[in-house]
Amino acid sequence: MKIGIVGGTGGMGEGFALRWCAKHDIIVGSREAQKAKEAAANYMTAAKQALPSMSGSITGDDNISLAKDCDVLILSIPYEFIDDTCSKLAGNTRSDCIVVSPIVPMARTDSGFVYIPIEQGKKPAAELVAERMAPRSRVVSAFHTISEVKLKNTAQGLDTDTFICGDDANVVAKLAELVSEISGLRPVYLGPLSLTYQAEVLTPMLLNAARRNKMKHPGVKLT
Repeated sequence: MKIGIVGGTGGMGEGFALRWCAKHDIIVGSREAQKAKEAAANYMTAAKQALPSMSGSITGDDNISLAKDCDVLILSIPYEFIDDTCSKLAGNTRSDCIVVSPIVPMARTDSGFVYIPIEQGKKPAAELVAERMAPRSRVVSAFHTISEVKLKNTAQGLDTDTFICGDDANVVAKLAELVSEISGLRPVYLGPLSLTYQAEVLTPMLLNAARRNKMKHPGVKLT
């Protein structure tokens, strides 16, 4: 499977690349192709050391070019970049490419982290992505409460859950399989994409709890 990570030079992108390159071909993206290629080379070096039997690969390209032949596209970008980035990606992705939004619309205030759609009356991230990356059925949301520090540490399992929202059962099932390949990460189907706000809002909640209770890299696990 070919997995593209738009905005893949950040911590989450690195974590996804290191976790999935064992079996898949990963393309790390950035607005600048050279930056993406340099990051990919560093990830590949780390992956070879951690996964001597890996059968996949990690390469780099600019955010738009990488999308053309991907089976799965991870949008590791800020909320405010959705409009511009997705508008450019829309015409460069296959109609059967699964588009994954781990994006959380949040801001930091004097009170703590807040969820922008509630505070400012704006749309949840995955809803905006679906509007710009039709058909809606291929868009899913996931990975909102995953610690990038833990994700990058391939020597340990995550021991946590991630909620998945999506309208198409087959698309959700395919993403759930990919989620399950990450050691210790369990996919939990939350419901249709219209419920994505319930998953997205958990991130500012976790950050506030971690800050006030001196917790490191918390996650969510249903028991």
